[in-house]
Amino acid sequence: MHPARDPSATRTIPLIDTAIPRPRYWLPMNTLSIALVLILLHPFALPSAPPSGAAARREAPQKKDLYPAGVDAKKEIDEALHSASPAHKRVLVVFGANWCGDCHALDDAFHNAEIAPTLNKYFVVVHVDIGQGDKNLDLAQKYDVPLKRGIPAIAVLDSAGKLLFSQKNGEFEAARSLANADILAFLNKWKPASP
Repeated sequence: MHPARDPSATRTIPLIDTAIPRPRYWLPMNTLSIALVLILLHPFALPSAPPSGAAARREAPQKKDLYPAGVDAKKEIDEALHSASPAHKRVLVVFGANWCGDCHALDDAFHNAEIAPTLNKYFVVVHVDIGQGDKNLDLAQKYDVPLKRGIPAIAVLDSAGKLLFSQKNGEFEAARSLANADILAFLNKWKPASP
């Protein structure tokens, strides 16, 4: 027999070692390439509906001058109490700063169509600037608000100026992640009883 025609003489060497079994999850390279492309394109395939509620607040809020420098916070609280009394409203004292993203997120939530009607009907809001943690500390102490727990921090006063609630555990510190329902539940808990 001719050596070229001898089947034992022409042994082909396989490209893949078949002596080692393939794992179950083994896929051909072209399938892996397609899977990788689909994974990378996945975020672009999502619908681009405008975010709402807490998702909208997670985005960078527009910066407003919520806490203007040089404002007399004590005078603003007195004016808020004066206007809250005849309207039977409560006063929300919001401690924060212009550099605080969550302070702006909370203010954006206050202007949300779901929250604004309750807020406007039952509360007068006063923004108290803490600067870099060095301003209006006497007011934070007066209203028993531990600023070391984070800002925004809230105190609720009745129309006579009596402290009804002070935030002790940084409840609003992560305002971007609060759902509208959580903020509404807080406002409904502290709104005045109907006359």
